[in-house]
Amino acid sequence: MNYKKVSIIKFITALIYLLIGISAGQAQTVKLLEQTKACSIRGLSVVDNHVAWVSGSNGYVGITTNGGQTWQWQQVKGFDKSDFRDVEAFSDKKAVIMSSGTPALIMQTNDGGTTWQVKYRNDDKAYFLDAMAFVNDKHGYTMGDPIDGKFVLLETKDGGSTWATMPHLPLALPGEAAFAASGTCIGVTKRALQIVTGGSNSRLLTWDGKKWSYQPLPLLHGKDSEGAFSVASNGPNMVFVGGDYQLNNRTDSVAANISNAVLNSPVNPPAGFQSCVSWLDKAIFISTGTPGTNISTDGGMNWELINAESFNVCKQAKHGKLVLLAGDKGKIAVFEPYLPHN
Repeated sequence: MNYKKVSIIKFITALIYLLIGISAGQAQTVKLLEQTKACSIRGLSVVDNHVAWVSGSNGYVGITTNGGQTWQWQQVKGFDKSDFRDVEAFSDKKAVIMSSGTPALIMQTNDGGTTWQVKYRNDDKAYFLDAMAFVNDKHGYTMGDPIDGKFVLLETKDGGSTWATMPHLPLALPGEAAFAASGTCIGVTKRALQIVTGGSNSRLLTWDGKKWSYQPLPLLHGKDSEGAFSVASNGPNMVFVGGDYQLNNRTDSVAANISNAVLNSPVNPPAGFQSCVSWLDKAIFISTGTPGTNISTDGGMNWELINAESFNVCKQAKHGKLVLLAGDKGKIAVFEPYLPHN
């Protein structure tokens, strides 16, 4: 046997694996694209590899048509004090925005933001809207904090033009609420609607079309700043993230997942408080929060920190692979492995 030749082959093989590892590590990067507006962005909707919308405080709404490379901004006329915590976009022309606080607002544009129409308004200070989620371009939901022991839940079946209170509302426990942190404390599939909660309790509320079911989650709870903040699903796996936004570096009880109907806590959790989680592909999920952005490739059992910058929300394109992140001070970034190459 030529031991010298074998040693050279082993060295080359090891070098190849090392280079592959370095390349993979470099591929998972978060690249800043935009930071020009004085607003906190919590609403993000990525339509495809080119079109995305963001919404935030001080009435700001932004749109890109080139994958996030440049943005067109506006303050919605007459609503420059509104905090648009969520946006659902369907094209470069049509989008729906939701305002938390008073008044509780849902507005719609069909001309790329040139004009906006109020489609729902409630001036009662008890109403605080948290998030929106759409099954498709027509059917969607908006949820809000509890009133008289029940979560507020509005439904549209015409793309946001009209809204009505659902006849069957989920029950809230005393001190329980939801978080308007990233527009993702509510999730939908063709079969079910999911809501995650915080405050006095951290729970998963599921509507199957006939009844609500309630399941405790092993995430931090008991304080107004604690709970489950976000939910995402790929079918076999449902992933939850949250924690305590006031103690954002605390890593215990900040995530959980359901796999094959079994509720699990992660082996290696995300690096602290996470306000948003999104499904990317297969068993791959991305989450983000004040301490940074994390990746899981096994359905939420193990997480790895890939960037230590603070963001509020992360979303992948509905029809494509573009993944954007957004946060405070008008910050928008791209998760580079899915950056489209034209």
